[in-house]
Amino acid sequence: MKIYWYRLRDRLESLRANKIFETFVIAVIIISALLIGAKTYDESTRFEQVMVWLDLGITLFFLFELIIRIAAEKRTLDFFKKGWNIFDFVIVTASLIPIDDSEMVLIARLLRIFRVLRLISMIPELRILLTALLKSIPRMGYVALLMFIIFYIYAAVGSFLFESVDEKLWGNISLAMLTLFQVATFESWATAVLYPTMEHYPYSWIYFLTFIFLNAFIFLNMMIGIVLDVMQKESAAEQLESGEGEIAEIHWMREHMQSMSEQLERIEVQLREQRKP
Repeated sequence: MKIYWYRLRDRLESLRANKIFETFVIAVIIISALLIGAKTYDESTRFEQVMVWLDLGITLFFLFELIIRIAAEKRTLDFFKKGWNIFDFVIVTASLIPIDDSEMVLIARLLRIFRVLRLISMIPELRILLTALLKSIPRMGYVALLMFIIFYIYAAVGSFLFESVDEKLWGNISLAMLTLFQVATFESWATAVLYPTMEHYPYSWIYFLTFIFLNAFIFLNMMIGIVLDVMQKESAAEQLESGEGEIAEIHWMREHMQSMSEQLERIEVQLREQRKP
């Protein structure tokens, strides 16, 4: 019985790792996203029944794919040791909430929207990007704190110097920080902020250019550098983990072959004993 289960598990494992199957799963996720978008149009009411059946089919397929991935594990609990597997499990099980119940319609639709996020768990490159972004947040927080300090200093100086130019832009430190945020994003900052200020203070361009140089170039590049550094480390860790996984898989196959050979030897011994007169 164990031999048949091992064979079935090996087939499920090969199916899970099959590139065609993974591509098909990604295609279903994209179709699910398009289906959610189509439901926002009024014209979709004509195809409401078709969409209901499509949604049901997609949900059942996700459930089938999740069962395959769980069954392909050597131990069932190993599936839940990875955060992305838990994420997929929660998304798929949440999609099973019936959408016909009037009290649960909104919740069910919102949960089905999150099925689009399964693209992240299916595509390794997206996983690396998101993991790098999350791990970069603590280090980016210090850069953001430094940016806030620079914003605060420049806003205080700007509110003292340029309040007479335009109270709506420089009336207090809060308005000045909002104005500087507009300058940092380059949103019509020259015509709306710089030129009116230069009419009263010709050398005010030094104030704005130094602020832009610090925030738009130095601090922004610092954040990009942090993300790239974490991404490089995550990519190296992913390659190391995949290499260790392949080594563990080889060890497991050796143990599996050894156990099968021991079972075959026992069967051979039993057959010999049965043949004895």
